[in-house]
Amino acid sequence: MIDQQTVEWLIAGDPAVGWQTQRDLLAQPESDWDETRNRVSTEGWGQRLLESQDSDGGWGGGLYGPKWTSTTYTLLLLRRLGVDPASPQAVEGARLLLDRAAWIDGGVSYHVGHPHAEKCINGMVLSIASYFDSDDSRINEIADYLISERLDDGAWNCRDYQPGVYHSSFHTTISVLEGLLIWKRRTGNDGADLALESGVEFMLNHHMFRSHRTGEVINEAWTKFSFPPRWHYDVLRGLDHMRDVHAPRDPRAGEAIALVHERRRSDGRWGVGPTYSGETFFKMEGGRQPGRWNTLRALRVIRWWEDHEG
Repeated sequence: MIDQQTVEWLIAGDPAVGWQTQRDLLAQPESDWDETRNRVSTEGWGQRLLESQDSDGGWGGGLYGPKWTSTTYTLLLLRRLGVDPASPQAVEGARLLLDRAAWIDGGVSYHVGHPHAEKCINGMVLSIASYFDSDDSRINEIADYLISERLDDGAWNCRDYQPGVYHSSFHTTISVLEGLLIWKRRTGNDGADLALESGVEFMLNHHMFRSHRTGEVINEAWTKFSFPPRWHYDVLRGLDHMRDVHAPRDPRAGEAIALVHERRRSDGRWGVGPTYSGETFFKMEGGRQPGRWNTLRALRVIRWWEDHEG
């Protein structure tokens, strides 16, 4: 049972949190939450990001850098806020990422003199270009590239071009999974199904945050939840993807779910969590107050888990 006061508090925040609360926690039909979603482009965080667009259609003066004001990271955030996929400004920015990229083996690169299409960047760009209404066949090239470039453990690593890299990265994998899922839903193409399944299986084989060899926590930072996650993985981001794909309940995720419960404050909400250093256009949430983003994401993950009980 979700506390009504918490729900009202979530809805009273930015429209980006409000419409997702209506959809994911209240299970309202689209006709009810769509009105709130439409406000994301004209109010609050979404409006401020759109108003920060450069005259050339990008953001922050660059395609991938500077972090976190570049075109890539601004569009990632706009996607997470739920800005209208047909937003002319966002569509223009998404097409810029395709037009100004160096194309390597079907993937994109934004690093001068770097002859590799890194999987993490391509996962992020695929999520952006598939979400925003970019009718461009090159999007399918990125998807095909990622589907065909899995490592033997079923997932992905940005540094797989380096000698001795044979184990997948959680950071890379979560970005690729999000990109492939949005692409699948946008195109109706089931070609990514096996890749989506193997990526989730990779996370589950590690119990979402533990070494498959030693059982130790791979990175303590993953046990703390950040929004926006940028390119970083954490346990809540991984679980939220599993919720999004309607994954069946798996006992290997049980410890991660327990961790989400442990992070709950005495007021029934979750804290803002750490933020990643780097330039931003503005701070969405801060301080030691409860955070709406983490509260929303934690509650919908818990609901997914409980709905699949038994």
